[in-house]
Amino acid sequence: MPSTMKIVCPYCLSVNRLGADRDARRAKCGKCTGRLFDGRPHAVDKAAFDRHITRNDISVVADFWAEWCGPCKMMAPVFKAVTAEMEPALRFLKVDIEAEPALAARFQIRSIPMLMIFRKGVLFAHRGGALDRATLRAWLASLPAA
Repeated sequence: MPSTMKIVCPYCLSVNRLGADRDARRAKCGKCTGRLFDGRPHAVDKAAFDRHITRNDISVVADFWAEWCGPCKMMAPVFKAVTAEMEPALRFLKVDIEAEPALAARFQIRSIPMLMIFRKGVLFAHRGGALDRATLRAWLASLPAA
């Protein structure tokens, strides 16, 4: 395990170095002083999405969704609860495919909700459909560590 990790601030998108000996849940951004991990998923546009998936040293879980999607609405509180439980081991993002159609096209999103996990900018795993809390946690926990 490296002695420092690069973590992208969910607010200003600055890349922060976080020492392995630091409590990541208490860490703040060196630029904007926002918390690096606040226990909630963050809505992102294309630029923020690209920054997160390429510059974070931790894996990034992206939920591709739309406001009109019933299963997406059902899964939103589950995704939020799992974010609170599993941060800072993972970064959790929300991508509205209506607001970001280029991202939906880039990853060939054909059904939603669609969860995708990225490591160092590369798609590592994906899973479609709404999941309950236990299933989502089990799926994320079953994936090999970064």
